[in-house]
Amino acid sequence: MPAETASKRRRAAGRGAEPDAGPLALFGWVLFDWATQPFYTLVVTFLFAPYFVNGFIGDPALGSTLWAYATGAAELIAALLAPVLGAIADAGLARKPWIAGFSVLLVLGLCGLWLAIPGRTDLAPLVLISFGLATIGAELATVFNNALMPGLVSARRLGTLSGIGWATGYVGGLVSLALIAGLIVADPSTGKTLLGLQPIIPLDPATREGDRLIGPFSALWYLIFVLPLFLFTSDRPAKSRPSAPVKAGLAQLARGAKDLYRHHRQIALFLLARVLYADGLGAVFAFGGIYAASVFGWRASELGLFGIILTIAGTVGASFGGVLDDRLGSKRVIVWTLCLFILAAIGVLSVDGDHVLFLLPVEPRLPGSGPFASPGEQVYLAFAILIGVASGPIQSSSRTLLARLCPADKTTEFFGFFSFSGKITAFAAPLAIGAITAATGSQRLGIATSLVFLLAGLALLQRVKPPAG
Repeated sequence: MPAETASKRRRAAGRGAEPDAGPLALFGWVLFDWATQPFYTLVVTFLFAPYFVNGFIGDPALGSTLWAYATGAAELIAALLAPVLGAIADAGLARKPWIAGFSVLLVLGLCGLWLAIPGRTDLAPLVLISFGLATIGAELATVFNNALMPGLVSARRLGTLSGIGWATGYVGGLVSLALIAGLIVADPSTGKTLLGLQPIIPLDPATREGDRLIGPFSALWYLIFVLPLFLFTSDRPAKSRPSAPVKAGLAQLARGAKDLYRHHRQIALFLLARVLYADGLGAVFAFGGIYAASVFGWRASELGLFGIILTIAGTVGASFGGVLDDRLGSKRVIVWTLCLFILAAIGVLSVDGDHVLFLLPVEPRLPGSGPFASPGEQVYLAFAILIGVASGPIQSSSRTLLARLCPADKTTEFFGFFSFSGKITAFAAPLAIGAITAATGSQRLGIATSLVFLLAGLALLQRVKPPAG
């Protein structure tokens, strides 16, 4: 073998071009997104969060404020822990045991959401703590799962793999949402599910057991579908384990933080941009369903259908985004779809009960009308679909861009910084939304603060220079 060819192969292996990652290994890794997505789709965005605000708490302004504070606190804790734990793992520990540990936290937190009994606001602290634990578990397990990605395929296929992962996650969210909304959760006013059926599980509508079951259902879903990751997906190649991995990892983190800008300026610039736009992205998703439920009075059936439509849009966006990533480059895909997301978010906020585009009057929704029958609902849905299409490529290509930029020996640490960059100010937008909503009584003004983060992140992203080729 010529020396130059051998050298190239060694460098490829160092960048994660493992030729022996078979279909089952890739299947297990991709299925992690399928397993975790119900937490984000059912709990964070479309069903449980609106129920918490409008059903459990019963006061939209107060409920939004409490949910925002809980989200912010959990995201801050996850942000502070992510780079530290990533550095410790990179010091010689395997990654899948960390995924298993945070999976326990995620499952326990999801089961605790069952306590959200309407009228029992004394249980609100326990429900919020459970949601916080689930958030921390999901976010930190994702850090270590992301770090496995460069060891599964060559750098030239990272975009496609990441896009497939996001698309699979969206499909998982869609299937779980269809099951919950179509077969289990009933509209309290009709006692029927989205499909017009009696719930397949006898649940008490008076205590909203269908809505409360969302947490335990998501936990069971995760436990079933995360198993292929542990059974089939290989961890990184074994390396010598230091006698004190925690101490070694913390020392490595200190060096990494000190040298990040000095030796990895493009990564530092990208992470700073992501600090901003990921914060705005998360805020729009966290409060979009809550806003719609408050403005239009949507219940479980409308929210379930709304979630299904947006999840389909996200699946399409993530699928095409991964292909475009490998052909056009990660940065270009992020910039284009981020512009689309910002415009669509402005469009969503331009809609209220009797106006669209801020000024144009429309007929309000009539009591007893069908789903999305009013002009305001239709305009809101159209802008929301654009948000769904744009969100998948933004997140998928962000993950891919870091994988292309980071050195092989710091993969988990840098994905820890990646999670850190996505979460370190993630508490800021929810807390700002909560504070402004509490001060003004307007959810629209509160959610509008997310646009500042999105625009600032887009501006900073323009200065990132991706690797050639």
